[in-house]
Amino acid sequence: MIIVDTALQQRAREGRPIRVGLVGAGFMARGVALQIALSVPGMRVAAIANRTLEGARRAYREADVSGVRVVETVTQLERAIESGVPAITEDAMLLCRAAGIDAIIEVTGTIEHAARVTLEAIAHRKHVVLMNAEIDGTIGPILKTYADRAGVVLTTADGDQPGVMMNLYRFVKGIGVKPVMCGNIKGLHDPYRNPTTQEGFARQWGQNPAMVTSFADGTKISFENAIVANGTGMRVGQRGMYGPTVSAGTPIQEVAERYPLEAMLEGPGIVDYVVGAMPGPGVFVLGTHDHPQQKHYLSLYKLGNGPLYCFYTPYHLCHFEVPNTVARAVLFQDAALSPLGAPCVEVLATAKIDLKAGESIDGLGGYMTYGLAENADTARSQNLLPIGLAEGCTLKRDVRKDALLTFDDVELPQNRLCDQLWREQMARFFPEHSPTPSGENK
Repeated sequence: MIIVDTALQQRAREGRPIRVGLVGAGFMARGVALQIALSVPGMRVAAIANRTLEGARRAYREADVSGVRVVETVTQLERAIESGVPAITEDAMLLCRAAGIDAIIEVTGTIEHAARVTLEAIAHRKHVVLMNAEIDGTIGPILKTYADRAGVVLTTADGDQPGVMMNLYRFVKGIGVKPVMCGNIKGLHDPYRNPTTQEGFARQWGQNPAMVTSFADGTKISFENAIVANGTGMRVGQRGMYGPTVSAGTPIQEVAERYPLEAMLEGPGIVDYVVGAMPGPGVFVLGTHDHPQQKHYLSLYKLGNGPLYCFYTPYHLCHFEVPNTVARAVLFQDAALSPLGAPCVEVLATAKIDLKAGESIDGLGGYMTYGLAENADTARSQNLLPIGLAEGCTLKRDVRKDALLTFDDVELPQNRLCDQLWREQMARFFPEHSPTPSGENK
C-alpha cells in the first residue's frame, strides 16, 4: 500500500503515532509487535493484553522495547499511554475501553474471547483488525453490522492469505478484468492430521500444535476462503471446494483447467485452493474479459489468450503487512477485507474420527473435527453446525467419521456470547432458518 507509507511518515513527523492495542502475545502477535517497533514510523504498540503477563513482557522484550508498566485499571492504562510508556495487562477489556488507543489488533485465534474483545472495542469506537479468520468466518457478518453502526472499521489483516487475495481481487477488478475465482496455494491438505502428528513441525517453528493442525487438516483453508467469499459475494463450487492436488512445482498458470469453467463463469464466481502449485504459499485470482481489443492487450502482456487470465501474488507475509491494515483503517477508513452483508460461505464441523454420544468436542485443530466450506444457504437449510461453535458442545448421539454435524447432534454450552451473536446473525440474514436459543430450528 504505497499511500500508507507516506501517511505514516507524516504522522511520525507530527509526533502523532497511531497507537495500537495488541490482544494476544503468541507467535504471530510477537511478530506484529516486532514489526511495528522496527519498521513502522508513525505507529507504536501502546499496550499488550495477554492471559499471562510474562507473555506480554516477552513480546515487548523481543521487540527491544523497555520500560514496560503493568496496569490493572483503565485510568492506569490511560496514564501510561499519555506518558508514552508501554503497558501490559491480563485484562484485554482495558485496551478496548482506554482513551488514546486507536485500533485493536486481535491475535488470539479464539472465538468466545475474541467476540467479547471485538464487541467491547467496537462499543468504544475503536477500529478492529482481526488476525483471526475463525471468528470472522463464524460471526464476522454480525460483528461488521455492529462496527458499521459505530462508524468504525472491522477488517481482516493484510499479509494473511485472505487479505492478500482481497488486495489482488481489488487490483484485478480495478483494471477492468472480472474476477471469477479467488484461490490460495497450499503445500498440504490431510483432514485427519491432529496435534500429535503436527507436534514436531510446531515445535520446529515455535508454534501452537493445534494452530498448525488447523492448517494441515483444511480447517484454516476453509475459514480463509469463507471470509474471502463473504467479502466478495463469491461462493464455493461444491462442498469442501475442489482443491485439486497437482505435481509439486506446477506453475499456477497451468492450474485453471483443474476447475469447472461453468462453476466460475456462472454466478458470482467461486473461492477455492490448490495443493502443490508454485509459487507457494501465494494466492491467485482468475479473471475474464469480454472486450476483443483488451483481450489482445492481455495476450500481448503474456497473460494468454483467455478465457481465463491468471493473476497471482507469490507470497503472503503475515505479520509484516499487518501495520498497513491498521493504517488503512485509522487513516483512510478502508478495510482490507470485511463481510459485504449476509454470509455467503460457512465452515462446518465434520467428524475427524467416529464420535460418541456424551463426548465433549475439542477445539479447532484438535483430534475430533475438521472444517469444510459450504454455501451458507445450503448450510442453513440443512441445520449444519459451524465448526466455530463446536468447541465444548456435548454430543447427543454417535456421529460417524467424515459426517457433518448438525445442531440436532449436539447440546450447546450455556451462556456463550458467540452463540448469542450467531443467533442474531441468523435472525438478521437468514430469518427463515433462525434457531431458537437451544440451537434447534423454529
